[in-house]
Amino acid sequence: MAACVGRHSYLLCCAGGLNVRLPHSKLREAAAILHNNICTSRGCYGSRERNETQDTGIQVPVDRLTVSYSRSSGPGGQHVNKVSTKAEVRFHVHTADWIPQDVRQKILEKNKNRINKAGELLVTSETSRSQQRNLSDCIQKISAIIAEASEKPREATAEESAVRAARLEKRNKERLKEKRIHSATKHSRRVEFD
Repeated sequence: MAACVGRHSYLLCCAGGLNVRLPHSKLREAAAILHNNICTSRGCYGSRERNETQDTGIQVPVDRLTVSYSRSSGPGGQHVNKVSTKAEVRFHVHTADWIPQDVRQKILEKNKNRINKAGELLVTSETSRSQQRNLSDCIQKISAIIAEASEKPREATAEESAVRAARLEKRNKERLKEKRIHSATKHSRRVEFD
């Protein structure tokens, strides 16, 4: 934010707990330094989230998403009542041709509570006071939903199958033994009348 006091212009910066008051002559130099510091410490508007989505290998086309912003809930004083920072991202699951058909079906099954009557998957984020960060958080959530739905169940190895069969057999023997003991107890309590 630039402020003009008397004959001198000042740059007032508030970023990450940094409050600086600089004369106008140092404005460009300070802006470049501040930009570099913000980009390296925060990852340029949530690129950390983008890196995590790239690790999953899922590219979410932002142009296919419907993005809207609204007022966030919770504390924040006057700021929360003035700025629409809550990001709401939705897309129609049935027509999302950038997702494979079987993955779409799993998304519909696993995320019934996030899908509205129109068949749109709705994801919201209000964790930050920045629209950009909330939008990147929503995109990360969508890519996590897609990654979870596209995971294939792991095939059991022969050794694991053998261990499972042995456990089932042992459990069945224990169950039958308990059943015989219970039956013998009941039989011993029975009184026969002649």
